[in-house]
Amino acid sequence: MNKTKIEKKLRRKTNPELVETIINSKKNKAWLKISHMISTPRRNMVALNLDEIDKQTKDKDFVVVPGKILGNGELNKKITLAAFSFSASAKDKLNKSKIETLTINEAMKKNPNAKDIKIITEKWKK
Repeated sequence: MNKTKIEKKLRRKTNPELVETIINSKKNKAWLKISHMISTPRRNMVALNLDEIDKQTKDKDFVVVPGKILGNGELNKKITLAAFSFSASAKDKLNKSKIETLTINEAMKKNPNAKDIKIITEKWKK
C-alpha cells in the first residue's frame, strides 16, 4: 500500500494515539508495512491472545502485533513485545513474567530500522 492510501485512511481516524503512530510509521520506510496494517478499519484490526503469540515465537524475538494483545493463555518465552494496545489482563501477566512491553511508537524509537522484527498478524495454524 502506498503512502497516499494510508493518508486517506488517516483522515477518518479519531484516536490521537493511533493517528500519531500511523504518521510516525509512515515516515520511516522500514515501518511502512506496520503503518498500513494499523490504518485499517478497527473491525479488521488484529487481536491475539498470549498463547497464540507463544506458539509463533522463540526466545529473544522482537515481536510486533499491529493490534491488541489479549490476556488468554500464558507467554513463556522471554521476548520484547510491541503492540498498539494491551488488555489489562495481558499487561498484568506480561509484567509478572517480566516481559518487555512497548507501544508501536516506543518500538519505532527503540528499533528505527525495524531490524529483526517479527510481525504477527494472525492466529497460529497447525
